Amino acid sequence: MPKNLSKSPAGKGPRTPARKPARVAAKRPTAASKAIAKAAPDLSQERIVRALETIAAHLSAQGMPAAEAESFERADAYVWHPDGCLAAVPRVSRVELFLLKGVDRMRDILMENTERFANGLPANNALLWGARGMGKSSLVKAAHASINAERKPADKLKLIEIHREDIESLPALMEQLRASSFRFIVFCDDLSFDGNDASYKSLKAVLEGGIEGRPENVILYATSNRRHLLARDMIENERSTAINPGEAVEEKVSLSDRFGLWLGFHRCSQDEYLAMVRGYCSHFGIRIDDEALEREALEWSTTRGSRSGRVAWQFVQELAGRLGVKLTAK
Repeated sequence: MPKNLSKSPAGKGPRTPARKPARVAAKRPTAASKAIAKAAPDLSQERIVRALETIAAHLSAQGMPAAEAESFERADAYVWHPDGCLAAVPRVSRVELFLLKGVDRMRDILMENTERFANGLPANNALLWGARGMGKSSLVKAAHASINAERKPADKLKLIEIHREDIESLPALMEQLRASSFRFIVFCDDLSFDGNDASYKSLKAVLEGGIEGRPENVILYATSNRRHLLARDMIENERSTAINPGEAVEEKVSLSDRFGLWLGFHRCSQDEYLAMVRGYCSHFGIRIDDEALEREALEWSTTRGSRSGRVAWQFVQELAGRLGVKLTAK
C-alpha cells in the first residue's frame, strides 16, 4: 500500500516533504597542499632576507670612506671583501722578480705596462693565461713589488686582490677606488667562468662598455688557465645549441677581448726547469753537488708528470727541508 501522505491545510492538497539545503562538501587539504602552504612563507622569507643582505652590502660599500688616502697608507696590498671591507695585507706572499725563469718576454711586457700606469700614462688591462704553475700570479705580485721598490710612499701602487666568486661586487669596489689619489692594480687570480654563470657581465661592464667605465686610477690584471676565460665545452655547447651560433659564442668570448694585453705562458723546457731550481738554490744558499741536484730535480719532475716553476719550487722546499736549510734569502 502507498505510504500515507501528510495532509495539508484544507484546500491546499497533499503536503510535500521539506527539502534540507544541500551541503557542499569541504575539500580537505592534502599533504602536498599543506607542505606548499608551509613552505611558501619560508621561501618568501628567504628571498626577502637575501634581498636585504644584498642591499645592505651595497649600502655599506657606498657609505664607507675607504677610498680616502689615509686608509690606503696602512699597507701596499689589500684583499677585497664583498661587504665593502678592504683587509690590509702586511706581508705579501711573493718571490723576487729575478727568480722567475723562462718568462722573460712576458715579464718585460708586463713591467713596461705597469710602469707606464704607475707614472700616470695610458696602460692596458692584462690577461695572463696559459699553462698552470708557470708563474702568472707570481709575476703580477713581483712586478708590483719591483715598481714600488724605488717609489715614495705617496706614489706607490696599491695591489687589491678580488676573489673569483666576488666578481659581482667589482662595481662597488671601483666606486670606492675612484675618488682616491692612489693608483691601484686590481688582481684576480684563476679567473674563469662555467655553465650558466653570468657574473662575467659585471666584469665586462667594468672593463669597457659601462657608462662609468674603469676609473683612470685603476687597472685590472687577471690570470687564467683559459685564453677566453671559458671552458672549451661551454663554447662548443653555445655553438651547437644557439639559434645564431656565431653571435652566442661572440657574446661569451668578447670578455677576453676587453683585456688589451694578452700574455701567454707555455710549458717550460728541461733547461728552463733546471735553471729555476738552480736559481732558487743559489738564492737560498742550498749547497749540493750540481750533478746530484740535476738528477734529483729531474726525478722529481718525472714523478709529478710536469715541469713548471711551481714544481721547481716544490722540489726546492723538499730539498731544503731534507738538508736542514731555512728558506730565507742569503
